[in-house]
Amino acid sequence: MTSQVSSPAEQADGTVVGEQRKPVGAKDVRRLDRVIIRFAGDSGDGMQLTGDRFTSETASFGNDLSTLPNFPAEIRAPAGTLPGVSSFQLHFADHDILTPGDAPDVLVAMNPAALKANVADLPRGAEIIVNTDEFTKRAMQKVGYETSPLEDGSLDGYSVHPVPLTTLTVEALGDFDLSRKEAERSKNMFALGLLSWMYHRPTEGTEKFLRTKFAKKPDIAEANIAAYRAGWNFGETTEDFAVSYEVAPAAQAFPPGVYRNISGNLALAYGLIAASRQADLPLFLGSYPITPASDILHELSKHKNFGVRTFQAEDEIAGIGAALGAAFGGSLAVTTTSGPGVALKSETIGLAVSLELPLLVVDIQRGGPSTGLPTKTEQADLLQAMYGRNGEAPVPVVAPRTPADCFDAALEAARIALVYRTPVFLLSDGYLANGSEPWRIPELDELPHLRVQFAQGPNHTLDDGTEVFRPYKRDPQTLARPWAVPGTPGLEHRIGGIEKQDGTGNISYDPANHDFMVRTRQAKVDGIDVPDLEVDDPGGARTLVLGWGSTYGPITAAVRRLRAAGESIAQAHLRHLNPFPHNLGEILKRYDKVVVPEMNLGQLATLIRAEYLVDARSYNQVNGMPFKAEQLATALKEAIDV
Repeated sequence: MTSQVSSPAEQADGTVVGEQRKPVGAKDVRRLDRVIIRFAGDSGDGMQLTGDRFTSETASFGNDLSTLPNFPAEIRAPAGTLPGVSSFQLHFADHDILTPGDAPDVLVAMNPAALKANVADLPRGAEIIVNTDEFTKRAMQKVGYETSPLEDGSLDGYSVHPVPLTTLTVEALGDFDLSRKEAERSKNMFALGLLSWMYHRPTEGTEKFLRTKFAKKPDIAEANIAAYRAGWNFGETTEDFAVSYEVAPAAQAFPPGVYRNISGNLALAYGLIAASRQADLPLFLGSYPITPASDILHELSKHKNFGVRTFQAEDEIAGIGAALGAAFGGSLAVTTTSGPGVALKSETIGLAVSLELPLLVVDIQRGGPSTGLPTKTEQADLLQAMYGRNGEAPVPVVAPRTPADCFDAALEAARIALVYRTPVFLLSDGYLANGSEPWRIPELDELPHLRVQFAQGPNHTLDDGTEVFRPYKRDPQTLARPWAVPGTPGLEHRIGGIEKQDGTGNISYDPANHDFMVRTRQAKVDGIDVPDLEVDDPGGARTLVLGWGSTYGPITAAVRRLRAAGESIAQAHLRHLNPFPHNLGEILKRYDKVVVPEMNLGQLATLIRAEYLVDARSYNQVNGMPFKAEQLATALKEAIDV
């Protein structure tokens, strides 16, 4: 998922730069505008790797794409069971798309559990490729099949391709010095080769990837490549697959530029690095591993050459404590976590509010409460980010809308933290973190200027003419206090969790001072300069659908469907959740109905009702999966008609 390609517009003829398209013989070739494929099997079958490789080749070919990995929380879930099924869904097209798709056109089922767990999602007529070797009586009984679904007529509404994937893989690797069990592990590469033939995906990138991945085990690398090629050749020669398909590059979907496929966590990590370089500050990450945020720690640890320092702490509290210390020392400080970790970090976030230091708190949301659903997505930490601290401790909140947008959201969160000297929440989620899409790599001059000026000397004159440093003397525009790096002569000042005296920063128990400091910290957050909210309104709409975070793709896809059907509906999507854009109240009053789809039980809707006294109507889902576009379109149509 790291291949860099030229602009898809340069490949509008359907060719791949530097590569000759493989011939498809006399078989029929059909052109499609989009396809949704789902790979499914045991969590040890390599479905995520298979999906990643198909995605990378699809990105290099120039299609627009969106992915949805879905896997168990267990490190090794029970084999052959429904809870142990791992899947990877990819939607790719010759035009602009926004979601991983509602229903797969193709399901690759590596065993009976994978078939049973996913067949209900398939539309009639979908293609099913099944690994018949795994459909033993015991394996079928384990998931509740009394008779074989391949023989009892239950799949008559689908186009079923029975393929003995395991047997064919073992036969293809007969010349390698591998045990049968070792050879069977390459069956996912056989399946990948078959699907690559079916959809004319490039092959060189995957072969290069395998040689790199197994560089220390060249025999394993060549075995996987042999299985991959065998899958391709099987598609080419078997009569069961009489048709292959072409999905042209999305020539009109992207502006010119250099693109790569990127996941949300990777984009967020790159955004943090870019922010530190633009601010000319070292980047410090204090973190404790937690799904689904750990990839950010893994990625940032690779970039010491950019002045990045990563610290894997013994627990969540130590991680944020170290990060806050780094902020005090003059670094762009970050801590990454998910919902359970936010709860543990809450006191230190409050301390950052009191110390008024820049700190990024990155929350990759997942299903809760407690440890909940670690590998499933949810948007249920919004109120925790807003209010989950003791006392009045306001914190700005920023949320990306797509995997690629995580890069820009990281830059924006850093801007707010540095300019206003405050901790900032960045609310991503598991869907964005693990999903991927094409991302145009920005030019350097497109990045924001984030440089800050550290305090250098006295900033206040006493009545007797003495010049002193006041650590809480504020900028009149931003209300930010000076950032004084420890060790700077003359800038010594107290820190700690007890309330500070205005200006001096001395310990203060004075009631009037506490009231003033509480209101000042709130005013600082309320006064943050955020862009006005943009509304997509075709004209005449009386219903507004308002979203935030990762619901952007499904909402936009649903709105497109409704407009194509002749309905008039307006759409707006929030990036800034605290403070809200200044024009939000005026926008809400324009519409008779406001619908707020969320993957929680109505947290943004609650805030909207409380802040603007608007009858915002919730549409909620908390099943660990993102919304489907058709589902939202139906709900929004009902709201329009009421």
